[in-house]
This record gives sequence, C-alpha cells and structure tokens, in this order.
Amino acid sequence: MSETRARRSQARPRTGTSTDAAERSKSAPPKELFGPAPFLIAGPCVLESDDLNRRVGEHLAEIAERRGLRVIYKASFDKANRAQLQGERGPGLERGLEALLRVRAATGLPVLTDLHEPHQAAAVAEAADALQIPAFLCRQTDLLIAAGSTGRPVNVKKGQWVEAQAMAGAIDKVRSSGCTDVAVTERGTFFGYGDLVVDMRNFSRLKNACGVPAIYDATHSVQQPGRGDNGSSGALREFIGPLLYAAAAAGADGFFLETHPDPANAPSDGASMLQLDRLDDTIAVALDIWNAVRERTDA
Repeated sequence: MSETRARRSQARPRTGTSTDAAERSKSAPPKELFGPAPFLIAGPCVLESDDLNRRVGEHLAEIAERRGLRVIYKASFDKANRAQLQGERGPGLERGLEALLRVRAATGLPVLTDLHEPHQAAAVAEAADALQIPAFLCRQTDLLIAAGSTGRPVNVKKGQWVEAQAMAGAIDKVRSSGCTDVAVTERGTFFGYGDLVVDMRNFSRLKNACGVPAIYDATHSVQQPGRGDNGSSGALREFIGPLLYAAAAAGADGFFLETHPDPANAPSDGASMLQLDRLDDTIAVALDIWNAVRERTDA
C-alpha cells in the first residue's frame, strides 16, 4: 500500500466500538461524489469474504492511483431480487455494512451499496458514502425520499422498462428531501424476451431530462434475464468492452462495472462480471475514448 493510500486508510473509522459508530455518523462523503466526470463505480456484485472484498478493493485503489481516477467501491449486502429462492443473497444488512466499512478502512475508497426498503436508509447511510436505488425499485416513492433524506449522494438505476425522460420523476423524488448529489445509471432496456439493449442516445436524454450525471452500467447491460442455468441471468460478456467504449463516446459521465477475480465461481451475477485482471486495461481504453471525444468537441 502506498504512503498516500495508507494515510487515507488511517483516516477512516474502524468498526467495533460505540465511538466508531459515532464517528461513522459524522463522516461525510467527498463533495460531489458523482462529479466531475469521469469516475468509476466498481466492485463485486455481492459482498463475500473479507479477503475477496479487500482484494478487489485494493485492486481498485491501485487503478484510482495509477489513472488519477475517482473510484467508488460498490458491493451489495443483499441481493433481494434473485431469480430463484435458493439464490445466494449475501451477508445481510448488519454484517454487510460492517464488511463495507472494513473495505473503506483498508483502501481509503468511498463505498456505495444498494438498499431495498425505506427503513434501511439510515443504517446504510451511517456506513456507506453513497446509496443506490436498484433498477426494479426506481419508482418507489418512499424509498427514493428516504434515500435522499439521509444527506448522502444517491445513484438511481434506470428501470429496464423505463424510457430515459421518465427518470426525471425519480430524480425529483430524491431531490425533494434536499439531496443535491444525485446520479442516474443506464443499464439497458428490455427488448423482447430475455435480452437487453442499450440506446446510446440515452446519456444525452438522461442528462437533459434529469439534470444529473449519467452513468453507464456496462455489466448489467449485457445480462440476458432468465437465460442462464435454472432460470438465472445469462450474459454476453464479450460485449462489455464495446458497449462501454461506445458509452464513453456517447456522453456517459461515469462507468459502472461489477468485477471479480473468478466470475465463474461468484455467488451472484458471475456471467456478467468482468474479470478483475482485465479491469485496468478496459478502463484505460474507455478513458482514452472519453478524453479524445471531449478534446475534439471542446476545441
């Protein structure tokens, strides 16, 4: 760990005491976590062992330092919408938030996780630097208002059935409680049965309609819902890179990539996660495209 990252790590609270809880409640995320562009949200789909969580986090911290890129660590404490009852859901709220705090302490990265019910908002905000609304819940008024009321940045994922312009209502719900650091994430739209498409015009449409940064989720966008083993989600992983690069050119402000050192054995969304050792090269190409397009359009 570099000296810079070590200092960041030492400044983060550790878990396990009442004093720590008080410090967590007073902690504040960086100003405008979702701006300026570009930035990266990445991590495993669901929280796993401390060793794996930290391994991914350390890799992301190295990318942040090498690329001069703001990186936000993402992992879920509960996958509440698994296709099958027996699907792995994760460690749950309390253990999951403690695990996220350990990642933040070890890496210095801000952490983001999703929530599913309004009553979870306060606890999640105490541990996480940013909250995320899952795509299937993007119109749940009470959940959106509860997330915005925490004072944390909020990322709202666009529902797979929602047109870009219609997301303005969801963003307004979050803002109604005073939240100012909000983002919206494009993650594909249902097309027929068991497939998603990405309309690259949506980045401009989302930003114009919602007035917030538009993020591209390159891994969930390649999912094929219901077309994996036993009704789970399949995926066309080979399109992660091409779609990400297209989004970088089309106006995405941030990139969202779930990543894992061994996707084939991941407990959730393994079919659509990017191999961890491919992440740096993939991001490097996306950043080159992002910068090249803006240099030409700003000239």
